[in-house]
Amino acid sequence: MAKKKIGLLFGGRSGEHEVSLASAQAIAHNFDADAFEVVPVLISREGRWYGPIEIEKIAVATPEQYADREVLLAPQPGGRLLRAADGSELCRLDVIFPIVHGTYGEDGILQGLLELAGVPYVGAGVAGSAIGMDKVLMRKILAYHHIPQVTFTTVLRTQVEQDISVAVNEIAAVLPYPVFVKPANGGSSVGISKARDDAELAEALRLAACYDRKILVEQGVNAREIEISVLGNEQPAVSLPGEICSSNEFYDYKAKYIDNKSISVIPADLPEDVVASIQQLAVEAYQALDCEGFARVDFFVERESGQIYLNEINTLPGFTEISMYPKMWEAAGLPVTQLLNRLVELACQRFADRAKNSVQC
Repeated sequence: MAKKKIGLLFGGRSGEHEVSLASAQAIAHNFDADAFEVVPVLISREGRWYGPIEIEKIAVATPEQYADREVLLAPQPGGRLLRAADGSELCRLDVIFPIVHGTYGEDGILQGLLELAGVPYVGAGVAGSAIGMDKVLMRKILAYHHIPQVTFTTVLRTQVEQDISVAVNEIAAVLPYPVFVKPANGGSSVGISKARDDAELAEALRLAACYDRKILVEQGVNAREIEISVLGNEQPAVSLPGEICSSNEFYDYKAKYIDNKSISVIPADLPEDVVASIQQLAVEAYQALDCEGFARVDFFVERESGQIYLNEINTLPGFTEISMYPKMWEAAGLPVTQLLNRLVELACQRFADRAKNSVQC
């Protein structure tokens, strides 16, 4: 049987560009070489595509190295990867794995192109990706489904730019300190700050406004940070939860990727009833947001009360050496190679199911 060609898209126009490179490197090395041929494609910070990239060079690939290999994905059914120079066909991709974290990759924009290209792809569709990425929309839908979350409010960048003191006063009137300030669209804790007073809140708002026009401000809680992996389409499976013991005051970008001091505990030391509740809430959130393929769902468990809050859902979780998503499944007995096989199967199943939709009047 011929090998399936897997288009591995990585990089992207986002603050998580480097994280994507690390995820793609790990994924490429763990695909079953007997069943799949991986075709790595770098998306530059400017949004141009280059490939194929040699697998061993994924983590350090730059557009300058591959200027003569610029490619395009034809926006019409067939999964055709074209040479940008002359439009000739380079190859046809059977499945695409878009491990492009953050904006222009995880927010439904890339998924829309993949739908036009008529090719199966790993992960949530346009709607699930867009809602999962937008923390404000996500929270509104979770609230509709009565899924517990911390108290929050929102502010627009224009409000920050016009009169930041008014924005600070309005937030402080509804949320006691400390609060967490986040760009509505983003990941890997990029642009996130903890604020303990008005001055820190103003600084945090300015930082978050650098990354998005919508800003989410959440009530801070003294809680354990718990994560859980979800895998599947309409009937998803869940792993046991893991716990992040951050090296910093909260699990920010530095704690995740730079100082290498944070500790993960898998499975998390939690009572059985708490584990069951987290697993059930993870499935409810996954289905409420119309996720498919895979996602990592993050929770807070308040230290004093034991109250569970859903923090966020990540529809394209990292696959780096330290990433919790594959580690939690590996602890459950599903090694990375088998996990990748399953993700490809799920992508193909969803593609076949959508092909049943009629486009006739």
